[in-house]
Amino acid sequence: MEFSPRAAELTTLLESRISNFYTNFQVDEIGRVVSVGDGIARVNGLNEIQAGEMVEFASDVKGIALNLENENVGIVVFGSDTAIKEGDLVKRTSSIVDVPAGKAMLGHVVDALGVPTDGRGALSDHE
Repeated sequence: MEFSPRAAELTTLLESRISNFYTNFQVDEIGRVVSVGDGIARVNGLNEIQAGEMVEFASDVKGIALNLENENVGIVVFGSDTAIKEGDLVKRTSSIVDVPAGKAMLGHVVDALGVPTDGRGALSDHE
């Protein structure tokens, strides 16, 4: 049985889509909370995380990965850990924690991530 030119084009298209299907698929970007307490969350599944990398919990709380072990990762939670529960998802951000610095920071009260908490609005470079 011979394929028509249209069937051959369709076959080629399907083969290329199938062969490229898993190229952008990343399985190590999300983990699950195993335990949480005293501002520290233990997380499984973040196999490629780096020390000092920012993570984001399902409750929009952020944290920093500090203790990298074979079985799990110890993450220091920025803020209250009461919204974080066992089994919650944790997402890598692929960026190392950094805090802005400069003249715009003068006179502002900021949290550990450099976000203003004084009610004076966002930081700008023109202050």
